[in-house]
Amino acid sequence: VQLVESGGGLVQPGDSLRLSCAASGITFGNYAMGWFRQPPGKEREFVAAVRTSGITTYYSDSVRGRFAISRDNGKDTVYLQMNRLKPEDTAIYFCAATPAASANDYYNADKYDYWGRGTQVTVSS
Repeated sequence: VQLVESGGGLVQPGDSLRLSCAASGITFGNYAMGWFRQPPGKEREFVAAVRTSGITTYYSDSVRGRFAISRDNGKDTVYLQMNRLKPEDTAIYFCAATPAASANDYYNADKYDYWGRGTQVTVSS
């Protein structure tokens, strides 16, 4: 199983970035997908999740209204569109896959079976 993130980089406050996560080795359509992030010196935190169908999404309060998660089951890929980026969004961003069906589980990193290695996002002027 491989989850490979891409699209990170150095941007200025207010800019946008789109992260991608390509999955292989799993039946992608059977897994809900999530994005987590780990800011420097802090714990990993939930960012967003999307159900298998791609219709229902979940967000942390800190990114709701600025970030959008989506998936393309035909390409086995999940995306995170990040708009109006802030310095506090600086972190390593990880995608993860979970077979869980309960929405409560999507916020919990322990419920995810597979993880990517992360991509760095730095927001700085």
